Amino acid sequence: MPKNKKTEWQVGDPAISVVGDQFCNPYPMDLLVKRKFQNFSKDNYQVYDPSGNLLLQIDGQAWGFSHKRVMRDPAGFTILTMRQKGITLKNKWEVHGGESKEKEDLLFTVQQSQAVSLKTSVDVFLAENNNVKKSNTCDFHASGGYSNISFKVFKSDALIAGVGLGVTHKFTWGSFCKGKYNFRVSVNPEVDYAFIIALLVMVDDNENWC
Repeated sequence: MPKNKKTEWQVGDPAISVVGDQFCNPYPMDLLVKRKFQNFSKDNYQVYDPSGNLLLQIDGQAWGFSHKRVMRDPAGFTILTMRQKGITLKNKWEVHGGESKEKEDLLFTVQQSQAVSLKTSVDVFLAENNNVKKSNTCDFHASGGYSNISFKVFKSDALIAGVGLGVTHKFTWGSFCKGKYNFRVSVNPEVDYAFIIALLVMVDDNENWC
């Protein structure tokens, strides 16, 4: 693991597997994410590799007080389920493997770092950390947002993924408010891209109030 500040996760660093080892690649990945508004309450995300192969698809509620999103593989099998925890001062999500709600299947929890902020900032707690009630140390931290195309994900001080890392985006305020736009996510080597995509989708929901 990188020890210096403002470093990036690189080839040779330990794998960061949260959802599953099969989502960790030994090389950097640039993923294309397409979001499309389906109706008043639902939308869809599709994630493609640089060759145009479908890797992930995420369905769920675009609006409402109790968001639920399901990530599936290209064949339609459920990988994980994201659920927003009601109305709280700080938005909070719990992510479970498959369609489960059981505590033993919890993968990680995402919570806003601050209740009120002009810049989206969230802390991520893995299941084993989340179960320690007195722990205030998060496993990952993410900040930024799609609207300014600068969202980045860190493990300690090491950058592991982000939106806006030297790639071209098809993004306009008009398409953003209509709920239809594309963006690219750069994932560093050995980083679980399913985990990164789930995190970015939850943050996108938090920002999408046009």
